[in-house]
Amino acid sequence: MQIVKKLFQLVVLAGLMVSCSGEKKETKSFVRPVKYQKVGYLGGEKIRTFSGTAKTDKIINLSFRSSGIITDLDMRRGQEVKKGQLLSELDNVQARLNYESAIASQNSAASQMNTAKLALNRTRSLFEKGSASLSDFEAAKNSYKTAKESFESSKRSVAIQQEQIRYGYLYAPADGVIAAVSVEIDENVTPGQHIGTLNAGTNMEIALGIPESVINMVKKDDAVEISFSSITEKSFEGIISEVAPSVDPNTATYPVRIKISNPTDNIKTGMAANVTFDFGEDKTNKPVLVVPAHAVGEDSEGRFVFLINENGEKTQVKRQQVKIGDLTAEGFEIASGLKAGQKIATAGLQTLLDGQTVKLQ
Repeated sequence: MQIVKKLFQLVVLAGLMVSCSGEKKETKSFVRPVKYQKVGYLGGEKIRTFSGTAKTDKIINLSFRSSGIITDLDMRRGQEVKKGQLLSELDNVQARLNYESAIASQNSAASQMNTAKLALNRTRSLFEKGSASLSDFEAAKNSYKTAKESFESSKRSVAIQQEQIRYGYLYAPADGVIAAVSVEIDENVTPGQHIGTLNAGTNMEIALGIPESVINMVKKDDAVEISFSSITEKSFEGIISEVAPSVDPNTATYPVRIKISNPTDNIKTGMAANVTFDFGEDKTNKPVLVVPAHAVGEDSEGRFVFLINENGEKTQVKRQQVKIGDLTAEGFEIASGLKAGQKIATAGLQTLLDGQTVKLQ
């Protein structure tokens, strides 16, 4: 009985081995992904959009012209101010000391001038009577002249020190809204230190940077379209008001300013904006086909591209001879061999084969 059982197990095992060896191994063929692009006309990419930031057309950085400790600060973000309104004040200790010293110097100079004048009058009287020499009279005149010049100089010094005291008061230079405050009361500040920002403009504008590749197509007074991600219900019109002639070294772009033609109160300073340019008028109207330069290959038979043929679920590339024209900023002009709307491979030309099955990427 044990022998029969073992024979049965061997038969079953052999059957399993035969069935396993009979299974076919599935192999998956690799389908190469390719990047592609549709054949279009020269100047087809006319619409370009760049990001910018909204701000008023006049922004003033507020600062004192003297140093000191802030004793009064009437500035808050969003605060509306009028021209001439007092915004902040310094203790002005040093300026007041200098003013008092200048007053003392002026009083001393005035006393010296009066003394020199009395001496001059006395010497003149003696000279007229013959009791004083000409040299004594000339010396008295020179002394009075020097004392008078010293007094006039001290008067100017007093005026300057008065002006220094006025530098310790910060007044609003124009009507506007306080956009930022960067100091606090009791803080020591220096001349020219930024303490706040005043939005004093009446018009809103967009500031943005344009790359070198398209800056020559951006012209002053051209119209653009502006949209804001935070204002979804409408778009705005704009006019290019300023195009910088030199590149900004910090961004490697050319600064451009755009005035918003139809602003609303919903546009706030600092909002991100999308500015759309239409460069179509700067392009030629001639219907010339163009393809990227890197999509054109060359061999002993001439120039060629890989045309993409889609047949149901199967996609293949076909080697297509082309005749090229001039090389433009958008690529090679195509004189013959292609039609608008056809798809061509734009990468891996050296490894593609005529008739190869691919998948679009």
